Amino acid sequence: MSTSLNRITAAQHVGDPAPVRVVHLGLGAFHRAHQAWYTQHAESDAHDPQWGIAAFTGRSPVAAEELAPQDGLYSLIERAADADSVELIQSIVEVRPASDSKRLVQLLSAREVALVTLTITEAGYHLDPAGELKSTDKDVAADIAILREALADPSQEPRLLTAAGRLVLCLDRRLRSLGDEAGIAVVSCDNMADNATAARNAVLGTAHACKDGLAEEIDRVVSWVGTSVDRITPASTEELRQFVAGKTGFDDAAPVVAEPFRSWILSGDFPAGRPDWEHAGAQFVDDIEPFERRKLWLLNGTHSYMAYAGQLAGHRTVAEAIADPVILSKVEAFWDEASRHLTDPQLDVPTYRQDLLTRYRNPRIEHFLAQIGTDGASKLRIRALPIYQAEREAGRDGAAAAGAIASWITWLIAQDPGNIKDSEADSIRQALVSDDATRALLDVLQPGLGQDMHLVSLVPPHN
Repeated sequence: MSTSLNRITAAQHVGDPAPVRVVHLGLGAFHRAHQAWYTQHAESDAHDPQWGIAAFTGRSPVAAEELAPQDGLYSLIERAADADSVELIQSIVEVRPASDSKRLVQLLSAREVALVTLTITEAGYHLDPAGELKSTDKDVAADIAILREALADPSQEPRLLTAAGRLVLCLDRRLRSLGDEAGIAVVSCDNMADNATAARNAVLGTAHACKDGLAEEIDRVVSWVGTSVDRITPASTEELRQFVAGKTGFDDAAPVVAEPFRSWILSGDFPAGRPDWEHAGAQFVDDIEPFERRKLWLLNGTHSYMAYAGQLAGHRTVAEAIADPVILSKVEAFWDEASRHLTDPQLDVPTYRQDLLTRYRNPRIEHFLAQIGTDGASKLRIRALPIYQAEREAGRDGAAAAGAIASWITWLIAQDPGNIKDSEADSIRQALVSDDATRALLDVLQPGLGQDMHLVSLVPPHN
């Protein structure tokens, strides 16, 4: 990239950066295309913003390393089928690696910080198939051991491995600092059914294992907010950085590209306040479950289906896969099964399905199937298995939902075991070398599922 380009810095801010009032865990492209965009557009006065975000990375510090020299600023490219628009996002005012426990504790001990948002992926909650904290997980167990000492000594600033562990530490410090004024919202923005309960179970499960009474104290001051989030955000590339340089004249190390469509539906209380996200189009509802299921099943479920069936057919992207008539027929059949269990008129399922086809067919959004296919075990557990089970309970065969699971199994069997990218990779590798890989892999999805001989019969035989 040309050395004549200027780096994006604080000089490009419209006004002064906003004070930190939101902490985010899981700094990645989706957060920057979604919650950060909504927060920027919620501000009524761009010259005097009130809601700044301090964002902490996951395990990799790369995002912080890229964004810190840019003062958290970056370009968001909205890529429609026929045109692009570029916007400078200014709502992230501080970026930190996950290892910076000192700063995280400092922020969450401050009264002005009103909420925490999470995009840590399904695997980041470390829950078992029943939705409870998996205390035997090595990272969870390590955090519990560290926290038992750190909670007894407030001077410690331990490096923790899980988001729940970090929140337990910070919420304990917040309670010590603010007492009855410690109220705060924890807002899960991950693609999970009942993600508020997932966050609550992960945090309270960790707290319960570390210190008597702490889980109850945390639960007393935290509002667990559930959400349904939606915006396709492909991985950034060097070509994208060059495109932004040509459009803006700035050297942006961390641009983000997203489709024009966006949706954010929330349910829950905000005891310390929140941005006016509804001004940016967010929707607040009393019952989020129907909206969660619509998104998880119709969008995420078919994304997962295409990730495996599409790659097996030689496709690289969602747009390529949906253009394949065989894949399209699988997607439509999956939607038909899921739609039978999405009956709330508010959901307007026919329109939602048509919108999805338009989004999938956008040839200028390169949403790579390999990226979607990571962590398939935890994803299919909530995106396809519930549809299959609902169809079976209704007396039908559930063949389309089973097809998504079968494609995952077929794809796994075709992989080099060492290249499998899944938080449950160890269990998957063990299943692959068992006497009956199909049944063993089904047991990874849900213990005992391998005994469902009807489901087993819907998985193609493998030589």
